[in-house]
Amino acid sequence: MHPALATVLARVAAREGCRGTALPPLYESVDTDALVSLLESEADVTVRFEYEGYRIVIGPRPLEVGVIDGGG
Repeated sequence: MHPALATVLARVAAREGCRGTALPPLYESVDTDALVSLLESEADVTVRFEYEGYRIVIGPRPLEVGVIDGGG
């Protein structure tokens, strides 16, 4: 698993007060294969998606991860 995706799971789990394994798989919210390809490319990108009621922002650097309350 890409470190940014592991960070997303860890931060959402911490906010929810549960283990990351108790959360739904990320692939139900975003194409994780495509996301990893983007993060591992040389491109300067920012990706945004919703996961479990949170707005997730990854980028513009691959390990820069934000988890914002109140997706939608």
